[in-house]
Amino acid sequence: MNPAAQIEIDAPLATVWQVMLDTERYGEWNPFVERAETAQPAAVGNPITLHVVWADGRRTRSPERITALDGPTTDPATGTTSAVMSYVYEGLPAKFGLVRGVRHQRLTQQPGGPTTYATVEEFSGPLVRLAGPGRVADGFRRHAEGLKRRAEQGA
Repeated sequence: MNPAAQIEIDAPLATVWQVMLDTERYGEWNPFVERAETAQPAAVGNPITLHVVWADGRRTRSPERITALDGPTTDPATGTTSAVMSYVYEGLPAKFGLVRGVRHQRLTQQPGGPTTYATVEEFSGPLVRLAGPGRVADGFRRHAEGLKRRAEQGA
């Protein structure tokens, strides 16, 4: 199972992208990742430590590395604007090949339409079930809802 979430946001894609990049303010709006530590501005290749809050209130730290920060670009043929942020899990289970994970967060916006936020974690490895795909999916849903609230406030 690859945990995923998707939501439509009534805000320009550029606004949503800025909220996503402002990792120092995640604690103000993000109920899943209460803090994201990375050098500013965020850049591909940078380590990023996510301070995760599970639905039951338990907390964990997740060491990751930013692998993509493709800012908003518009396809001249369709007028669709898109952006992508990705990072790869670098915890001990990944180092031993037991659990690998890459999270992609994608934004798309058709001309005049809402911004669609979609996120998925591509899990692999023999101990994926121990990573808790169901609780990760719940966290992604809470993250998406928080992002929607924050971006719509700023729009």
